[in-house]
Amino acid sequence: MSLFGASTEYILHSLLWLVENPEPVSSLDLAELQNIPAAFVAKQLPKLEKAGILEACEGLRGGYRLARPPEAVKVLDVVDAVEGRKTLFNCQEIRGRCALFQDNPPEWASRGVCSIHGVMLRAEQAMRHELSQTSLADLVQNVRDKSPPPFLGEARSWFEERAQTRRTAQVRKRRQRDNQSIHPPQGKTNNA
Repeated sequence: MSLFGASTEYILHSLLWLVENPEPVSSLDLAELQNIPAAFVAKQLPKLEKAGILEACEGLRGGYRLARPPEAVKVLDVVDAVEGRKTLFNCQEIRGRCALFQDNPPEWASRGVCSIHGVMLRAEQAMRHELSQTSLADLVQNVRDKSPPPFLGEARSWFEERAQTRRTAQVRKRRQRDNQSIHPPQGKTNNA
């Protein structure tokens, strides 16, 4: 069992690409570059927009970009936006169910926080603290440190080429549509 699902992993990886690309990037391009489900990424990014981590940009070269500097986006911000504020442990208050109590537990048995729940709360606090100390900038620096110098430039070029292809395809469609309305096929008119 994992505490955080694939959502968190997919989105954190996607955000790393946005740090390196100041221009908006489409959710489809983010998904295709990483070979992850496009519909899934498209569904998650609005959560980050709502949390103020991303901003959406309209138009042919639209997509998403970071709404704040990568140093100001903590991993915990992303986890909470994607997963919601999950707790690590949900205490079932088993300590009061002992058969020896015959459905009437004494006050001492349930006084204070359960010691098992207490250790889980401390673990959750430590995990949240660690996630709040690491930013997208920190994660990207790790990628920069281990990847060969041309790699990030190649990725930027890949995104730019994709954006240009979308733009060119849209212009081509618009021209075809305009030409059809100016010169309708024989036997058809614009008033049909």
